Amino acid sequence: MAGKFEVYEDRAGKFRFRLKASNGQVVATGEAYETKAAAKKGCESVQRAADGAEVVETDS
Repeated sequence: MAGKFEVYEDRAGKFRFRLKASNGQVVATGEAYETKAAAKKGCESVQRAADGAEVVETDS
């Protein structure tokens, strides 16, 4: 089973997303968005940005 994005409303009434691995572990969370549609677009942006992204090490 692949991971999945979950879009939800937080306590402040903003919409957020979290990316869960296939084992149910949360591996990433998104910022607060004003609308559910904007949160879904945030998920899509992460999917596009991660496709083929390289892993690099930094000092900080």
